[in-house]
Amino acid sequence: MLTLYHAPFTRSTGIIQLLMALDVMDKVDIRIVDIVKQDGSGAPDPANPHPEGKVPLLVHNGTAIRERGAIIQYLTELFPSPLAPAIGDPNRGAYLGWLAYYGAVVEPVMVTTLLGLDHPGLHSNFRGTQEMSDALVAALTDQPYLLGDTFSAADLLVSSPFQWMPTFAPKAQVVQDWLARCQAQPSAQVSAAYDAKLAA
Repeated sequence: MLTLYHAPFTRSTGIIQLLMALDVMDKVDIRIVDIVKQDGSGAPDPANPHPEGKVPLLVHNGTAIRERGAIIQYLTELFPSPLAPAIGDPNRGAYLGWLAYYGAVVEPVMVTTLLGLDHPGLHSNFRGTQEMSDALVAALTDQPYLLGDTFSAADLLVSSPFQWMPTFAPKAQVVQDWLARCQAQPSAQVSAAYDAKLAA
């Protein structure tokens, strides 16, 4: 049995989008929980088994999987689809690299920048906004998506924070065009409507 612990309009929204894109929402029990939000609202929810009280958390037959990159890899292996290159596909390495890059670079750079933190140690570990922008521009200059001609779960993950905070997105036109294509995905529209209904 699959259970996803979710809070509307949070990091777990991307997992809802993925489930919709995979057409497997009917195979997952969605549990809505409260979390502590950046503005201080909300509270830890005793119904949420995540050890840090965060979302998303996926539980499969008693085994908990946390962190979005890991959850995305797990689900796309459990439910194979064109959203993720299979083992042996030439794009598999790039796909896994982008899933890891999100957690190791994109989110740390965004959080430290938004908090106004600046230290040589942060830059040597995570790099900065310019390097992040350069990586995206390099990947998208000759192709519409990170892995080529088709939208993948890597696009879903890496584009997600820029959908919530568009002012932080790299200004390069190839990146802006990519973000527009990602946002136009049917699963992005339907998952936003799903969360809006939950939050109403």
